[in-house]
Amino acid sequence: MQSARRRFLALPLAALAASRAAAVPANAAAIAWSDVTLLDGSVLRADTLRGRPVVVEFWASWCPFCGRQNPYLQALWNAQRARGLRMLTFSIDRDPAAARAYVAEHDYTFPAAMASAQSNRWFGARKGLPMLYVVGSDGRIVFEEAGEMFAEDIAALARFVDRGA
Repeated sequence: MQSARRRFLALPLAALAASRAAAVPANAAAIAWSDVTLLDGSVLRADTLRGRPVVVEFWASWCPFCGRQNPYLQALWNAQRARGLRMLTFSIDRDPAAARAYVAEHDYTFPAAMASAQSNRWFGARKGLPMLYVVGSDGRIVFEEAGEMFAEDIAALARFVDRGA
């Protein structure tokens, strides 16, 4: 009886977990990257993004889920950037000073910019925070996830570098 009850309870949880990763439309247009001005004033050139897998995250300094996820993104950035992974994060904070302070306070070195009309055109409406995408080397979104991801989920994004996404 006890094992049947466990299976019964596990089914909805498995369905929920499977439904979390949003379906990515196969016919979605490729992102035409353009230069992005980062929070530190430097410019991330579009040619550094084209032809490579790019992890993109939308976050906010006041978001507790982002606060738990971003250290894992930093670890991924540290481990995979030399292998060709590119990362670009966008703060949805209203005040760029709050976003800059957050990045500095946590010693994040991954590229961070303010969300803009351009980033919104590229990725459309967000379904939550944090919102994470992987853009394949062909410029198409190959993965998206709304909500907090755990350390092992973020680390597993390295697979997109391995297969050239």
